[in-house]
Amino acid sequence: MMQNATLFDYFNLFWFAILPYIALFTFFLITIQRYTKTGYSYSSLSSQFLENKIHFWGLVPFHYGIILILIGHFIGFLIPKQVLIWNSNPLRLYVIEVTAFIGGLFTLIGLVNIFIRRLTDARAKVVTSNIDWIVLSILLFQIVTGLLVAIFNSWGTQWFAASVAPYLWSVLKFNPNIAFVTPLPLTAKLHIIGAYTIVLLFPFTRLVHMLVIPNPYLWRKPQLVRWYWNRKKIRTQKSI
Repeated sequence: MMQNATLFDYFNLFWFAILPYIALFTFFLITIQRYTKTGYSYSSLSSQFLENKIHFWGLVPFHYGIILILIGHFIGFLIPKQVLIWNSNPLRLYVIEVTAFIGGLFTLIGLVNIFIRRLTDARAKVVTSNIDWIVLSILLFQIVTGLLVAIFNSWGTQWFAASVAPYLWSVLKFNPNIAFVTPLPLTAKLHIIGAYTIVLLFPFTRLVHMLVIPNPYLWRKPQLVRWYWNRKKIRTQKSI
């Protein structure tokens, strides 16, 4: 029993005290290196022009859902005390829980459509790399575990503010206190580990396009496109 308990403690130490720094170090090192050497690779590599119908129903709900979820997590991390005060009212607690769950469902629906598109559309499938499949799979794992936490471990926003936020702050202060997260349910732990895995792989993927928003297209000067062909001649030839 002592050996099993010790092994379990080592697992907790690795996943919640060592992995965070491996992920963060890799994130910053590779992100900076990639931006300085291959800045033009900071793109979503959109395949919208290949197929747009399923693409729309994948990317739109996914982006709206994931933005809502990320904002909620960021608020819970940044001002956990205020979140706990907000949740002290049962009605407000229900509102924030339902909103988070809806955001998760939107994200899941969008991601499932992204999977369907990249599995069934031949042109989209060709431009999908192995790292794309890995990231999509981890994102699916992350969304599913988040929804499972919401369903089977109620009031996630409450214990996120009370336990996960203090733990994350301790990580940023280089004094990780894993006692905050070791009592959490397995699904919650897997959700945290999934988040670290995404951070670790982030700089190697097309997800880096998130770092260059707002996009410079918003403020750059309009581009002038010149047509050097005789369009009437080309149309005439096509019509023959």
